[in-house]
Amino acid sequence: MNLILLGPPGCGKGTQSVLLRNKLKVPAISTGQMLREACAEGTEQGLKAEKYLSSGSLVPDDIVIAIVKKRLSLGDCRDGYILDGFPRTLNQADVLKEWLGHQGKQVNVVLNFELTEKELVRRLTGRRECRICGAGYHVEQAPEKCDRCGGDLYQRDDDKEETIRRRLHIYKEQTAPLISYYTKESVLKNIDGLGDKTAIFDRIEKALNGVSVN
Repeated sequence: MNLILLGPPGCGKGTQSVLLRNKLKVPAISTGQMLREACAEGTEQGLKAEKYLSSGSLVPDDIVIAIVKKRLSLGDCRDGYILDGFPRTLNQADVLKEWLGHQGKQVNVVLNFELTEKELVRRLTGRRECRICGAGYHVEQAPEKCDRCGGDLYQRDDDKEETIRRRLHIYKEQTAPLISYYTKESVLKNIDGLGDKTAIFDRIEKALNGVSVN
């Protein structure tokens, strides 16, 4: 199954992608994580992307598309994958459609997570990450140190409120049009993103019932 998770920053795509990966037995691919890794490794594409990530701007299509195509060409994606963070623009969606079409494949389903802006800002400004292992927390439940490795917790630059507001504004302008795009493709299913991860995953499982797989 080729599945896309669509929704604004902070809507829970990352958490649900892990649950879906375990259920569907296909890789969960986070574009954001791949870009951050490229930045940390100092690759050419990572260096180009870094300034966009830190300001909350969308990374240019050519950089993102190159990274995603390279990842989807690996053998573990043969039977499908879960895309978290791609596509983010109509151009990226067209490129993906064309690329899959050359392989005789298509996007099977797009899960669109819905949440209010107030809840998104609360979630994102409270996120903390371990400097050592990358484990994620929220300030409302976070320990003083990472309970996995003992590392310090910090707030990423792209989780600060000013940056978040910019990210949400950009999402509305450039990514939200994908809702109409995939509605016309008859593959979009809306998911209420409020509640705990189990309740949300139950909604996802119901939405996936009867989805045809190419």
